[in-house]
Amino acid sequence: MTAAAANTILRTSRTLRRPSHVVATLFVVLLAAAVLAPLVSLAVIALAGDAEIWPHLAAYVLPKAITDTAMLLAGVAVLTAVIGIGTAWIVTTYQFPGRDALCWLLPLPLAFPTYIVAYVYVDMLDAIGPVQSAFRALFGYATAAEYWFPPIRSLPGAVFVMGLVLYPYVFLAARAMFQTQSASLIEVARTLGASRLMLARHIALPLARPALAVGLSLALLETLNDIGASEYLGVQTLTLSVFTTWINRSSLPGAAQIACVMLIVIVALMALERHGRRHKRFIVSARRARIAPRIPLKGRAGWIALALCLLPVCLGFILPAGVLVQEVVRRGLLFGFDTDLIGHTLTTVSLAAAATAIAIVLGLAAAICVRMVKSPLSNAGLVIAGLGYAVPGTVLALGLMTPLVSIDEGLNWITRNTAGVTVGLVLAGSSAALVVAYVLRFLAIATGSAQAGLARIPHEIDDVARTLGTRSAGIAWFIHLPMSRAALGGAALLVFVDCLKELPATLLLRPLNVETLSTYIYQFATRGNFEEGALAALLIVAVGILPVIHLTRFADIAPAPVASSSGR
Repeated sequence: MTAAAANTILRTSRTLRRPSHVVATLFVVLLAAAVLAPLVSLAVIALAGDAEIWPHLAAYVLPKAITDTAMLLAGVAVLTAVIGIGTAWIVTTYQFPGRDALCWLLPLPLAFPTYIVAYVYVDMLDAIGPVQSAFRALFGYATAAEYWFPPIRSLPGAVFVMGLVLYPYVFLAARAMFQTQSASLIEVARTLGASRLMLARHIALPLARPALAVGLSLALLETLNDIGASEYLGVQTLTLSVFTTWINRSSLPGAAQIACVMLIVIVALMALERHGRRHKRFIVSARRARIAPRIPLKGRAGWIALALCLLPVCLGFILPAGVLVQEVVRRGLLFGFDTDLIGHTLTTVSLAAAATAIAIVLGLAAAICVRMVKSPLSNAGLVIAGLGYAVPGTVLALGLMTPLVSIDEGLNWITRNTAGVTVGLVLAGSSAALVVAYVLRFLAIATGSAQAGLARIPHEIDDVARTLGTRSAGIAWFIHLPMSRAALGGAALLVFVDCLKELPATLLLRPLNVETLSTYIYQFATRGNFEEGALAALLIVAVGILPVIHLTRFADIAPAPVASSSGR
């Protein structure tokens, strides 16, 4: 045993002297085990599969899937970085007409699920869509074979669609960092002759690098999780390969083996992100936190900045939303809508609300336990409990099947030996499986927000409460919960909307008689009649706008007064 390991065990044993500390640590460890259980189950299924499956997958499925996935991730990374960083730099550094409105509009594409935007653009840009039809009429072409038009059902089309939807992850992270950079650094660089481009390249971007890495990681993880857009646009990703191997080819071990390859890709991405910012430490003086003033742009420069920032908003939100509204009105979906849609909406909201409540309670409890018990074991448990967000929905759903069935078999054994009856598939055969999947996948949002909220509460308040005789449960209920309510409210909105949009796990785990808004839209898209699900798509987007507005509501930080309108 190394000295470091011995010190870790010693520190852990010292912190577990109180029974409450033991219970708190055990809770965090069990929560981490619940997240790890699907991944362990996945590995067991993959190893137990037929040995002949892997050579077939390695020869015919994985090369294409890995290539498409790598190219898709690279393309989305470049596009989201260019749009997100560029627009964040413009609205943070400059003052121009429409700038205040753009600060609210730029994050709005995040409210759209990627598969809905994919359906909209295929409907618009396909050979029989309105854009190519107008193109043929304008130039006198009789058929689509007489000219070349960029195919939307392609890998570049998938990069275009996903980049338009996911760039707000990078935009929000970049803008938050750009706004908090001290004006003194900018002023010193400008006195040394630095141009605006040099300021961005050598000061703003390096200081914002950790936040940009997080934003890009979130965008790439969402790209990996996607299944609806990839399938509709004809891109054979690893996630889609897991789905088709399990459902269409009825090969659970084969799907598990592909999922294990996906996990390797995810671990590699996380390791690459950490490697990219290793040994990076940035210290900004807290005594001089004056924010740099925005530089006024007048005339043509201001209108160019407006156009550059307005373009992704139009392509990523206004245009898809306008198409959906047009289809709803044209087809009379608002008045003669499918009555089953009411039930599907209630089911979607109920599942999302239940998962959100459970995730927030578990996330807050875990964060409080780690705050109360400062041990390496509890810290490691909380990190593991947050790994679910990095696991695509298809992989998580695949790994959950065996643990859920095992729990159901245990419940049936208990009821059979005590009451002489069996209860059937309580978890695996009901909507409870969806709730479990949602909770495990989005628990990281709850734990991260709870930790952020608790970090603002001084530990001295806890100490004072203990000297007055308040127990740990009382401190959590009367101090921690009220003071972290704002952070928890924001997390609840995000988890709720993510549950509304989640498609891969819902497709794989939902019972036969359960339909959500996502699967309702998906069934129309697979039949080539996406327009009939336009109303359901608008419902998802309408609810998704709320947390996006919450994210941007307090995002603007007042800059220092503009001393001079001139600048380099």
